Amino acid sequence: MRQKKGFTLREVCGEYVIVAEGLSNVDFSSIISLNESAAYLWKKASGQDFTAEDLATWLEEEYEVDHATALHDSAETMKSWQSVGIAE
Repeated sequence: MRQKKGFTLREVCGEYVIVAEGLSNVDFSSIISLNESAAYLWKKASGQDFTAEDLATWLEEEYEVDHATALHDSAETMKSWQSVGIAE
């Protein structure tokens, strides 16, 4: 999987949000908000292909989490990103 071009992570008033850059990506019907761990993964995955295993490894490096939980959460995060159209 890879992040779609044209989407940037921003911190706004202490919240992490994905912002569409350019008019072709603008969809004002929803705001894409990320929690701290999802924002961390977004930053780590920037500019490269990644798998759920990659995301799980990064979670394990940053947080005290076991591999099974990290892998499950990573797969869910990837599904979420794909469903809102910010990754493919």
